[in-house]
Amino acid sequence: MSDSPAVRLSGVTKRFGTHTAVDHLDLVIPRGSLYGLLGPNGSGKTTTIRMIMGILHPDEGSVDLLGAADADKARRQRVGYLPEERGVYRKMKVLDLLVFLGEIRGVARAEGKRRALAWLDRLGLPEWADRRTEDLSKGMQQKVQFIATVIHEPDFLILDEPFSGLDPINQDVLEDIVRDFHARGTTILFSTHLMDQAERLCERVCLISRARKVLDGGLRELKVAERRGVLAVAFDGPREWLDGPGVLSRESVGDAEHLLLDDHVDPQEILRRGMEAGASIRRFEVVEPRLHEIFVRHAGAEAAADAGIPRAGVGGGVS
Repeated sequence: MSDSPAVRLSGVTKRFGTHTAVDHLDLVIPRGSLYGLLGPNGSGKTTTIRMIMGILHPDEGSVDLLGAADADKARRQRVGYLPEERGVYRKMKVLDLLVFLGEIRGVARAEGKRRALAWLDRLGLPEWADRRTEDLSKGMQQKVQFIATVIHEPDFLILDEPFSGLDPINQDVLEDIVRDFHARGTTILFSTHLMDQAERLCERVCLISRARKVLDGGLRELKVAERRGVLAVAFDGPREWLDGPGVLSRESVGDAEHLLLDDHVDPQEILRRGMEAGASIRRFEVVEPRLHEIFVRHAGAEAAADAGIPRAGVGGGVS
């Protein structure tokens, strides 16, 4: 059915021995959405994707892909999957590899060559078409793998940590391509541990921590619902008061400190603490939270540390 979601997971659990990698996960990915599956490394994102692709089978629960459980080969041919583990046939020439992989996905040789050359040109690799893939840098190989993922023009695109290993310029190029696919109506599942990157790209997100879903929904709606307890404070003077009770984490953002407060803390108490410490307050306001601040609130400080989110008392950005 065309109005069915691209993916539906119901009560999905996957164990490896005594380790539970995914724990009773419910997830719905609407068709045409740009959906972020977010969480620290080891939280269960890749295991979830492998179950969607049929590489792994859940111990409990069900997985529907493009309107069917136990999706057949024809449905899986409509998926483009870029796995976290990269790999190419190192002795093959770049163009030959792309044409071959296109044929496997049902693209005629002549059409596959046309598409491959167009993609190589777009990604700045036209002169490498007749070189062996082993001659390419790691970043170039990653671009080739991305082309192989999209050469059959899939209806559903799964990207598992797609920007890992790319420099900032090529990250921007790939982000623009992802947006182009989304604008054309392609459903995209984007898995990452980088909250800021997901915030730039995704319209819906699912936050996972330690095998369990902690939050799920539209990004804009989540931000509106969470618009509490995040303070932006710009000041001159001593800083020790920033690290007192009730501050879950803090981060330097421009000339201000963003303080994520525990639910029971009154922002006015933070203001009073700063003034008593002798700080000269230039800005003090409740602001819309960022994704990583929402993650801290729902997953807890320990899980946030696993994700690279700074605890209170640690300045700087998020890795």
